[in-house]
Amino acid sequence: MDILLVASAFNSLSQRLYAELSDHGHRVDVVLASHGADAVRAAVRETRPELVVAPMLRTALPEDVWRQHTCLIVHPGPPGDRGPSSLDWAIAEEAPRWGVTVLQAEAGLDAGDIWAALPFDMAPAGKSDLYRNEVSDAAVGAVLLAVRRYAEGSFKPQPQSDPAIHVVWRDALRQERRRIDWDDDTTATVLRKLRGADSRPGVLDELLGPEVFLHGGHPEDRLRGRPGEVLATRAGAVCRATRDGAVWIPELRPRKDSGDPAPFKRPAVSVLGPLSVPEAPVPFELPPGRRTWTDVRYRQCGDAGFVTFTFPGGAMSTDQCRRLLAAYRHALARPTRVLVLGGTRDFFSNGIHLNVIEAAADPAAESWANLNAMNDLVEAVLRTTDRLVVAALGGNAAAGGVMLALAADEVWCRTGTVLNPHYRRMGLYGSEFWTYSLPRRAGAGTAARLTAEALPVSAAAAARLGLVDRQVPAPAAGFAAEIDRMASRLARSPDLDRRIAAKAAARDRDEAHRPLAEYRRAELARMREIFFDPDAPYHALRSAFVRRAPGGSARPLSPAGAAPTGIPPTGIPPTGIPPTGIPPTGIPPTGIPPTGIP
Repeated sequence: MDILLVASAFNSLSQRLYAELSDHGHRVDVVLASHGADAVRAAVRETRPELVVAPMLRTALPEDVWRQHTCLIVHPGPPGDRGPSSLDWAIAEEAPRWGVTVLQAEAGLDAGDIWAALPFDMAPAGKSDLYRNEVSDAAVGAVLLAVRRYAEGSFKPQPQSDPAIHVVWRDALRQERRRIDWDDDTTATVLRKLRGADSRPGVLDELLGPEVFLHGGHPEDRLRGRPGEVLATRAGAVCRATRDGAVWIPELRPRKDSGDPAPFKRPAVSVLGPLSVPEAPVPFELPPGRRTWTDVRYRQCGDAGFVTFTFPGGAMSTDQCRRLLAAYRHALARPTRVLVLGGTRDFFSNGIHLNVIEAAADPAAESWANLNAMNDLVEAVLRTTDRLVVAALGGNAAAGGVMLALAADEVWCRTGTVLNPHYRRMGLYGSEFWTYSLPRRAGAGTAARLTAEALPVSAAAAARLGLVDRQVPAPAAGFAAEIDRMASRLARSPDLDRRIAAKAAARDRDEAHRPLAEYRRAELARMREIFFDPDAPYHALRSAFVRRAPGGSARPLSPAGAAPTGIPPTGIPPTGIPPTGIPPTGIPPTGIPPTGIP
């Protein structure tokens, strides 16, 4: 069928539905409702869809559109649930199960007839994590069921006036309800409030003077102090005492009226500035039973090692890349035959940290430093020849994060993962050895198409293209355990020594044909031109993205909506050595390491 997706933002769920509906043979177009009712009307007139699907809306569809066309709304709540903060309330009220409902648009908010609904078990995770995983899985299943029912023509949707439907209206969850009482709230209550607002809108609170929004929360088992007191920092996060414990808060966001020139989420310490509290070190390998937060860890099970990392939003700053590289080198010093990179739920990586770059005193210089730190990490993976490296993607990946995964020998993806193996929509040419890894995996022609079209691809499509070796049909809550089992089986494989030897020989042949250093120099020459050109579109695109400024095309996937990158869609770049004068790009000095798209 011809399906038009209408969304306030082309977010993770919208991208996944686009990719999976396309995989099912539907012709899918997208229009952003944030560009106004007229943009939606124009898209409907142009595409003449058989069905309109709205995966994420902050505003109502135009009445003339839903009266003239069947429009299906994806609501992140069970049948009968209504209101704008459904998932927030589910977390606040500790609902053990929740659901997603696909209903027909009508005048009453969330009041339309029900085309499909699927339940899911709630997980002890933040709202954005739940949204990208359990909610997304249920939403895709419900939408595919509703689309099939609509296409068959015989299904009659269930009205919410049916006595079997228990209708509950929930108002927007306001900051008054979210606010933390540090003197009275327990650690469990504080974590619940933080997790219910981790991505949007955050929890408004006073912290060392000004009001800021708190984003994300993790328990701490040892540090203690006066309720509300900042006890320590670690990897850019702050630890704050509760009545009966403490919590780690990774990110803060200044109020827009605070006068801060960077009123967007970024690592907590960078918002607060220098603090007179200790930096709490933590080893890569945590002892059993510890409950503390760190974003990079290493553990070992027999002949399999696991470097896990969880960066808010999936973005990786200069410091985060360097710390992850240090953990990777730590893992290489351990006697394992298989090394797994990733393996946790939610984002794998979205590449460089645009928020930190935008807040920097010199965004061009920080872009350059961040990209080189990312390249150092990817190069270390590519040059590992004494064991097999697996990239285990429990969640989405984009841009340099995809190239980090492709540097591994095998890529394992949870079904439902969405990959964006391109850079153009941020006005970038790309680096992280994409000109080596992407053609090596998919072929030069497909690599050129993927980078020029700049479309999201599902895990299934990525497997067909050669970007993914194994799809893992596990729920988000069970992904890590399944990766453990798969890695242990691989480490016991009798064929493993032969595969490692073949891998080392292939790397030697590739190096003799064209050294990795040459790929790096050629890519970075192009990227340096972009970063240090104040008129390059990258700077305006980055700023608009980070600051959530309106702009761009209402049709994010149409050719007319492609970002004005100034980069011709020629696909694979020239292979010559760039001019002299490009700064050296060797391994940066060790430093304190420190986020992407919801």
